[in-house]
Amino acid sequence: MNIHSYINNDILPLLPNYPVKMVRGMFSDCTNTHIPVVEDNHLLGNISEDDVQGFDPDKKVSDYLYALDLFFVYKNTNWLDVLEAFAKYNANVLPILDENKIYVGYYDLIDIMSLFKETPFLNEPGGILIVERGSSDYSFSEISQIVESNDGKLLGAFISESQDDVVEITMKIGGIGLNKIIQTFRRYSYNIVAGNEEDSYLEGLKKRSDYLDRFLKI
Repeated sequence: MNIHSYINNDILPLLPNYPVKMVRGMFSDCTNTHIPVVEDNHLLGNISEDDVQGFDPDKKVSDYLYALDLFFVYKNTNWLDVLEAFAKYNANVLPILDENKIYVGYYDLIDIMSLFKETPFLNEPGGILIVERGSSDYSFSEISQIVESNDGKLLGAFISESQDDVVEITMKIGGIGLNKIIQTFRRYSYNIVAGNEEDSYLEGLKKRSDYLDRFLKI
């Protein structure tokens, strides 16, 4: 999935000589958690809205380079790794560098989440099935084989929870009812956490921000 069309430059990066007072004003005019700081097209780091409130307004960004958060993704980073980076750094803005480490823009979390919502996982009709098993006892190839051997269509799957050597796997399955598939998973010693074929269930998941938060933690 190509996400290059989502590279954003609506908010220009900061320069080290910008006064803190001006940066505060920029944050008040946007919803960004961070704004990149760039010098000669190279990323120095990201200044956070929380941190800038504690800075002396009469000083410059260059006086606080030590407080910048250095995080970014490369232009060729796939969209799942981009989502993971958003969660890891607790940010809604993610700077992008090219192969020469030149700053080219940033991703906005809202744009990337809208891309996720367009995937077959959320858009195509089907049922949600959540199973769990020991972290060393499962494989996605086995999960796919179980679904397809029962004439199901695996639209997507991800690890939605991992705790005490047990992983929870959430699947979207289309093409057939879930009963036969659930029975087969039980025969393969998977514990069934939840299974629901109601479209309303999936619609509810779309509206729950914690569902998206869990997805970001894969």
